[in-house]
Amino acid sequence: MSTRLPDSPTPKELGYHFPAEFAPHRATWLSWPHKEASWPGKIDTIYTPYAQFIKELAKGENVCINVADKIMQVGASYHLQKAGVDMQQVHFFLHPTNDAWCRDHGPAFLINPAENKKAIVDWGYNAWGNKYPPFDLDDVVPSLIGAKLNLKVFHPGIVMEGGSVEFNGKGTLMTSTACLLNPNRNPQLTQQQIEEYLIHYYGVEQILWVDEGIIGDDTDGHIDDTVRFVNEDTVLTVIEENKNDENYELLQHNLKQLKEMRLFNGKQLNIVELPMPDELIYEDQRLPASYANFYIANRSVIVPTFRSKKDEKALQIIQECFPGREVVGIDSTDIIWGLGSFHCLSQQEPLI
Repeated sequence: MSTRLPDSPTPKELGYHFPAEFAPHRATWLSWPHKEASWPGKIDTIYTPYAQFIKELAKGENVCINVADKIMQVGASYHLQKAGVDMQQVHFFLHPTNDAWCRDHGPAFLINPAENKKAIVDWGYNAWGNKYPPFDLDDVVPSLIGAKLNLKVFHPGIVMEGGSVEFNGKGTLMTSTACLLNPNRNPQLTQQQIEEYLIHYYGVEQILWVDEGIIGDDTDGHIDDTVRFVNEDTVLTVIEENKNDENYELLQHNLKQLKEMRLFNGKQLNIVELPMPDELIYEDQRLPASYANFYIANRSVIVPTFRSKKDEKALQIIQECFPGREVVGIDSTDIIWGLGSFHCLSQQEPLI
């Protein structure tokens, strides 16, 4: 290893790891949407489905929302109360942000079960390869939350986004070469060096790589649009049924890679295929609509739907993978104009 990890000892060496999303949460963290340029001409239409999302979350856990100031908090409260959200479950934090994508700029929460401790990793954040400056406010959000919650904060000093990594909670992390090896993130690091950071800062044992993301994804191929763990050895992966669609070959390639993988314990993956929705185009732009961008909450699995004839089939497949949770579909047709959906907007804080 030619690179030097900045924190010594590392989170892994101290007994920390990043739990799977399907493990119990204390809370879900969000950053209230306010950047009109992320939903040009449509931002006012997203608050109804966004409030529905929060209403579902609040049925089973706390919801922590970053807002810029008291004025934004009042506006957010109006939308949530109008939707019938249980406001006793909602907690606002005055942490200004540039944008709403808390999966990527929010804290990566680690737990140390042996010592009953929680910590945060504050990865560097550059808005997916410096695509959407400014991002200075987003970049410091994890440390602000760490200070507020009085948690230890680790600083790896490299760029990483929560949507680019997926966990089974038993030592395996899955990611994509399209994103993590893109030179607009960490051009100074080799694949092996990036793996060292992932292993030591997320507390995992192995890194599995698929190559491709989906068309229209401005994150350069986040894994949370393509492959998701539903338990320690089962993944849902999206496939495109139309051979003439641009996503068909890309997703078949990922599927082939998944079939060849072995988990840390030597097992093959159980692979459940999930259809892609019908192609969604707005203002001549292909949008990254994917049913894989669901969020696993304590009581439910909240799935983006797209007014597609495949919505119901996708919800049924996901429900079969989560027998202990209710699968709830929420229309994400307007939200996806921002090029992300419910998983991109949220970050879980584990219970310990």
